[in-house]
Amino acid sequence: MLDWLMSSIDPSRAHEVGFHVSWHGRAMVLAWGVLVPIGVIAARYFKILPRQAWPAEVDNRVWWNTHRACQYTATVLTLGAIALVRAGDQEVGDSLHYLFGYAVLTFVAMQVIGGLLRGTKGGPTDGSLAGDHYDMTPRRIAFEYVHKVAGYTAILLAVTAICSGMWLANAPKWMWIGLALWWAFLAACVVLLQRRGMCVDTYQALWGPDPAHPGNQRPHPIGFQVRRLPGPDDPGSA
Repeated sequence: MLDWLMSSIDPSRAHEVGFHVSWHGRAMVLAWGVLVPIGVIAARYFKILPRQAWPAEVDNRVWWNTHRACQYTATVLTLGAIALVRAGDQEVGDSLHYLFGYAVLTFVAMQVIGGLLRGTKGGPTDGSLAGDHYDMTPRRIAFEYVHKVAGYTAILLAVTAICSGMWLANAPKWMWIGLALWWAFLAACVVLLQRRGMCVDTYQALWGPDPAHPGNQRPHPIGFQVRRLPGPDDPGSA
């Protein structure tokens, strides 16, 4: 069994990669196979923690700090991985892995630039009510749509890039199995958290359900299957 796990996925080819390619792959798998999904799950499902006394307690920063730490670290690892493979002497050519990899890099640039241009926060917890997020200005609305769509698209592209890179490197079977089990675990977590209704509107998580807040006057929150929670005074609330 051990010999089978250590053998390459394609027995007709050798698994021979140099320093630059091997560390390029490790950095990319850590960045996009591990850190980015964790950061996305934190941002999507943990804006209100299970034991948080919401809406008396709002603006929990755990999700924000986790999301930011994971995505910033993944960005640094991505740039380092690109530098490694560019410094190596192995030709990548116009393979699908090359194309998908640079597509991911394009979306990384979009996310970084979008984050810088997302506008101000504002709101009661920021010391001043006026702000792009609190007022849900067109600038903020555009940012949220682009940020979410680009983020999920980048993950899908990254999965393809990782798998195509592992195929090019003729990675051993244990790597494929380990990564598949990890992604299956993350997918199971997503299904469980979604069914528990933990995908809550960011706006409500930051400022509560009061309809006096401008963003709560919008008919729907931004995002796929994102829900709003009833306030303590709403009919039918517990």
